[in-house]
Amino acid sequence: MQLVSSIARSGMTAASVHMDTAAHNIANLQTEGYRRSVATAEIQMGGGVVARVGKAPATGQALEADVVGLMAARQAFGVNMSVFRASDTMAGALLDMLA
Repeated sequence: MQLVSSIARSGMTAASVHMDTAAHNIANLQTEGYRRSVATAEIQMGGGVVARVGKAPATGQALEADVVGLMAARQAFGVNMSVFRASDTMAGALLDMLA
């Protein structure tokens, strides 16, 4: 089983991949023939997630999906950062008690 900080870090990494993918789609919105990319998160055994990027099944625009995806990924990054900070604070408090 992974440490809480490792799990939170994997969540921040996955959120970053989602943000990068949505931003890439938005940047290429006007590119003719561009096929959108889609980021998916998969649960890892023992805790955490890993993000994978693939191509969307069909060409076309989905600006609203990408903008909402950006906002959701930003929120997920912030939540995982809060967990990471809380884990760090708890570990520091534990070490202070044992020292």
